[in-house]
Amino acid sequence: MNAPIPEPDALDLGLPAPFQDTALPAEVRIHEVGPRDGLQNESALVPVEVKAEFIGRLAAAGLRTVETTSFVHPKWVPQLADAEELVPRLAGLPDRHPGLRLPVLVPNERGLERALAHGITDIAVFASATETFARRNLNRSADGAMAMFLPVVRKATEAGLRVRGYLSMCFGDPWEGPVPHSQVIDFGVRLLEMGCDQLSLGDTIGVATPAQVTALLDGFARAGVPVGRLAVHFHDTYGQALSNTLSALRSGITTVDASAGGLGGCPYAKSATGNLATEDLVWMLHGLGVRTGVDLRELVATSAWMAQRLGRPSPSRTVQALTGSRP
Repeated sequence: MNAPIPEPDALDLGLPAPFQDTALPAEVRIHEVGPRDGLQNESALVPVEVKAEFIGRLAAAGLRTVETTSFVHPKWVPQLADAEELVPRLAGLPDRHPGLRLPVLVPNERGLERALAHGITDIAVFASATETFARRNLNRSADGAMAMFLPVVRKATEAGLRVRGYLSMCFGDPWEGPVPHSQVIDFGVRLLEMGCDQLSLGDTIGVATPAQVTALLDGFARAGVPVGRLAVHFHDTYGQALSNTLSALRSGITTVDASAGGLGGCPYAKSATGNLATEDLVWMLHGLGVRTGVDLRELVATSAWMAQRLGRPSPSRTVQALTGSRP
């Protein structure tokens, strides 16, 4: 049985004094993906009221972008089958937390219609930089997926929605191996040209290293893509997520995806372990003097609370260290 996790008032953060690194952005916006990308891989269904409270706690901790769910067919991701029950429970959050965005993932035009019916203002589409993963994840070719997303993005932008494009397998694919940067840039530029406001570059199986991150971002710069339109999404399979993030920040990235408590993986790529933990990211950014607007105490308490509901310790090293809950 897992040891009980201390209550929030027992946490001793012991934050180091920040040391400003002038080579880094002064502020980073964290794109929190725990409620969607983090929970989608959980085999036991999480009650909708727990999901709603999780999202509310994340917003109260200062996160201003919290990706909540996906309007995908329940057959494909049963954990997110309650999207239309969850979204109405979040209706008052933006009023209580000005500037809060609650994006949802939509896989196709039907998903967009469902999102629009619920008054969603931010959506995301999920593409692949490799052929094999596109067929396994989206059941169509990589080009076929792009063709599917085109009317989705067009209709969403016409309706005034903000649209994010996810591009997975940007550094390596478990079936195809290393992915050429030119291939990633080609698909990424196509997503931006079809109307996505932001492109999130995903290291889905966590194989990237810092120099590779720099090289890919340099390639996008040479292709004429402003760094302000890019975000990064790292998995920590080989323990490289934070070092890769630091490399991305040095290239000018100011939006970083992360998952509270390090939850998540990918149901279609078994080698994809957890996302970069939001707490680990905040700890590092605080020490570098980079503003996030996130209250680490509240965030750690939230992830400890969710870990209790999931019945296991949080994978986040920072949560483990601050709560004494190492496995």
